[in-house]
Amino acid sequence: MTISYNWLCEYLPEKIEPEKLSKILTGIGLEVESLEKYEAVKGGLQGLVIGEVITCEKHPDADKLKLTTVNIDTAENLHIVCGAANVAAGQKVVIATIGATVYPVNGEPLTIKKAKIRGVESQGMICAEDEIGLGESHAGIMVLPGDAKVGISASEYFQLTEDYIFEIGLTPNRIDAMSHLGVARDVCAWLSHHNKKETTVSYPFKNNFKPDNQGLQMEVVIENAEACQRYSGVSIENVTIAESPDWLQQRLKSIGLRPINNIVDITNFILHETGQPLHAFDAEAIKGKTLILKNMAEGTLFTTLDDKERKLSSEDLMICNSSEPMCIGGVYGGIRSGVSAKTKNIFLESAWFNPADIRKTSLRHGLRTDAATRFEKGVDISNT
Repeated sequence: MTISYNWLCEYLPEKIEPEKLSKILTGIGLEVESLEKYEAVKGGLQGLVIGEVITCEKHPDADKLKLTTVNIDTAENLHIVCGAANVAAGQKVVIATIGATVYPVNGEPLTIKKAKIRGVESQGMICAEDEIGLGESHAGIMVLPGDAKVGISASEYFQLTEDYIFEIGLTPNRIDAMSHLGVARDVCAWLSHHNKKETTVSYPFKNNFKPDNQGLQMEVVIENAEACQRYSGVSIENVTIAESPDWLQQRLKSIGLRPINNIVDITNFILHETGQPLHAFDAEAIKGKTLILKNMAEGTLFTTLDDKERKLSSEDLMICNSSEPMCIGGVYGGIRSGVSAKTKNIFLESAWFNPADIRKTSLRHGLRTDAATRFEKGVDISNT
């Protein structure tokens, strides 16, 4: 189980240093197998500063190079040779100074040295986003907004955060600790015992949710009540599929997950916050506005989100609409019902599935998903 220190601290009533917290976790049975520092950008942009291009002229001996002078709020401006076509006077830019090491998205780290390029001395580098690990683009140098403050560190400007990541070796019976809130509850139990004072988790939930309309009602029919003993859901209209905000992307990246879009990301966030898996359907794919939880005939073909056609077992619990299966319940979604860039309305599922059924289906199809891993250990049925 991967736990972010910064994320975990949001639910603790007091700050505990990472090394001490590591000992506490191991002492209460949540063995910390490793504790490592996490940087949102490798190297933390150390040695990189915000500068302003004061002058920009053509290199006398190279058609594609420019000679620039750059102000980084030091006694003297830097003279930098730049090959980017989009560099121009007046721009606010990111400068890698002499001695700084940059970590490109692709390629080996590079330590910046004073150099002569076509006979002209260059005292640093004006950076593109892919050269310093901030993105994929190499179309040109990064041009920052005009209000960027000259001379401040790039790490301060981009508000990079540092974190510590715990790898916890959980025994199979500890489903309660397969989330940040679950681990926080155990830490609070330790604090209560050792401080002789009741200590509780700082829960993030307001518990004041109420539906504000009934415009997209769905009917839920559970035909196999042994395999699914509780199925909850809510319809959400007029969503906009987009990139998640930075805070959410950073939370997921810190524990090794790749952000996809705001809907998928928030379901992953809740999974790792509470231990409860969620699944979002494109509401338009729910034909007949009905969700039926049932088993299909042996050998029924079904295409999953990874675009692979699978033969279903008659023991696989499927979530179907009025005419076809949409999802392998508790394990993996289908390609026809998943959230896409065109999605406008969603149905958000939160359910409890029988652990034995999930384990068999997951192993049968080789689908070891985060959701299945939790359902097969037995999530809290009261948490849906």
